[in-house]
Parts: sequence; structure tokens; C-alpha cells
Amino acid sequence: YGYHGLLPEERQDGQPFEVDIELSWDMSEAVRSDRPEDTVDYREVIKKVKDVMTGPPVGLLEHLAGRILDEIRKGFPGMESIVVRVRKPEPPVPGVLGGVEVELRWP
Repeated sequence: YGYHGLLPEERQDGQPFEVDIELSWDMSEAVRSDRPEDTVDYREVIKKVKDVMTGPPVGLLEHLAGRILDEIRKGFPGMESIVVRVRKPEPPVPGVLGGVEVELRWP
């Protein structure tokens, strides 16, 4: 849930959001060791996403996805690739059936 969007009611009332993250990194050590310290802590990734989603409101989904991507890149410099998808499942736009979504990829 968040208060992002261009319309006043989005900022005032808020709305549900969905976020999908795809991460790629060298997992060879974790594959061999079976130790959590040799891989990415998903709880930390989720915390970064939540921090952005509950942070200061932004107008565009593109900007929101970019902030999430930047936070993951800063927090996990060993990432080889990142995909961030941010979706409004119920946008307050007349005629839109279903949700709207943006996707950012790095690199």
C-alpha cells in the first residue's frame, strides 16, 4: 500500500501496489556451502523495497521503480542484473480494466 501517484486522491487515500524483483548474482559459493551468509539476504531486499514504498510519495511509477532499483544496487553491489516491476492493480483511471505496470532492467 502506498500514497504514490499524480492524482490528489492517490496521494490522500493511497492504493495497493505490487512489486516484483528479479535478481541475478554469482551464487556459486552458496550452491557449494548451503550457508545463508554466502548469499543475498532476501529480508534486506524486501526492507529496501518497503522503505521506498513507504517513503515520500512520488508521481510516476517509473520514478518509483527507479528508486527501488537504485536502493538495491547500492545495498547489493555484487548484483549482475536487476529487474524491478511496479504495478498498480487498481489505477483510478477511467476505462482501464486491470492494472498498469512498469518494468526497469539493469544493466
